[in-house]
Amino acid sequence: MARAALEQLDLERILWMPTGKPRYRDAPVAPPEHRFAMLRLALESEAPGEIDPRELSPTASGYTVDTLHELRLELGRETTLVLVLGADQYEKLGAWHRPDEVKRLAKIAVVRRPGFEKKVDRGALRVEMEPMAVSGSEIRARVARGESIDGMVPAPVASYIAEHGLYRAPH
Repeated sequence: MARAALEQLDLERILWMPTGKPRYRDAPVAPPEHRFAMLRLALESEAPGEIDPRELSPTASGYTVDTLHELRLELGRETTLVLVLGADQYEKLGAWHRPDEVKRLAKIAVVRRPGFEKKVDRGALRVEMEPMAVSGSEIRARVARGESIDGMVPAPVASYIAEHGLYRAPH
């Protein structure tokens, strides 16, 4: 998704932000330090970009709108922010905390996801690519069942998950 967005939208760079403890859903299963490490491993040979850990901070609000406000202050008004979302998340955007403000602070770019075909609103950008059937919840479920995740995540990430015993079902 990031590679397609970078090329099609002529972006300067990608800023990856692992989610901290969002108030609107259950907290991520793996602790923040593990999610940061897996993202770093996954990006070793990928598109130019950097990992921004701000949402992992215990003081982070957990709301995208607040993160976008911080970025706007840091980068200035002349910098265009583009929030790249899978169609599954885009469908939920209206229920986000201050969604109109999110749209004002950043252009929204939408990538197709299997089973999510909502029409993209005027003003939103489309990133064209073959929808990816892989989801984080499916990967975690496969690991919990002891099934292979080969080809679903980069090999270094699969090794990290196994080495640290992440996502295993409790015995």
